[in-house]
Amino acid sequence: MRALLWVVGVVAGVLILLGLLLEAVRWLVIIGVIALAAVVIFAILKTRRVVDRHSARHR
Repeated sequence: MRALLWVVGVVAGVLILLGLLLEAVRWLVIIGVIALAAVVIFAILKTRRVVDRHSARHR
């Protein structure tokens, strides 16, 4: 799962940079931002699961 997040994050960064370099291709920036947002959301959800599991063990 972590490798998938890294791959999507790197692809999102590349798309954003490519979109900024090729100003005419604005949809690349949009796709990159959406992918980056997805990575952030998945990372937050995964972190919450780990924290919930950790706190459940200490009860």
